[in-house]
Amino acid sequence: MKKSTALLFGYNDYTLEIVKNISLYYEDIEIFRLDESDKNIQNSKYKISRFDLSDDWDDLRDSVNIDECTAFCLLEDTAENIFLTISLREAFEDLSIVALADDKESADKLSLAGASRVIPTIQTTANMIVEMLEKPIITQVLHNILYEKSDLKIAQIRVDNIQKFEGVYPYDIDWGAEYNILVLSVLREDMETEFIYSAKAKHHQIKKGDVFIVVGYEKDLGEFEKIMGSRYD
Repeated sequence: MKKSTALLFGYNDYTLEIVKNISLYYEDIEIFRLDESDKNIQNSKYKISRFDLSDDWDDLRDSVNIDECTAFCLLEDTAENIFLTISLREAFEDLSIVALADDKESADKLSLAGASRVIPTIQTTANMIVEMLEKPIITQVLHNILYEKSDLKIAQIRVDNIQKFEGVYPYDIDWGAEYNILVLSVLREDMETEFIYSAKAKHHQIKKGDVFIVVGYEKDLGEFEKIMGSRYD
């Protein structure tokens, strides 16, 4: 069943990919750009409006049914994104708010500001998100995190105990069957990120110091952490 309206605040690469991911779940999608520095979306089929951080949201209240909306706070400036979240929460007590965070500190601040869900970007790029969202299982997992109030969590687990994985490629492991978790990507020691199902990942053996970006339940993440080595913040 589709929800009524998705309100996306921010006009950047993340907006493009989130629009692709949520289009099946909403009857209407509206995009709000903050200023001219936001990137252009060519040939957008969605309504695009301007907004200001000083808005009192009366126009928004009059134009949509807030009770059937989800707001996505996607501003690239962390302080502005936090301010936007606070403003929306003060205006709409029951509005579902999903916010993107650069790191754990900003995630904590966004939660305190009133975000219903905080999704960390985890040092990834919009291009990697594009590739991830092309996999149906990834789309379903992200949908569950966003909408179903599941206990699934995203974590970064560092490989310290390399003995178990020497000579092994991450693509070849059935992570779900063996560890009951889903591995999304690998962050290498040189800070280069590889999507787990990419052609590049197929030819890069697991090494000590690699960091796996994983999704799972806390109990399973804890067990996986014991096997791999440590939680990485």
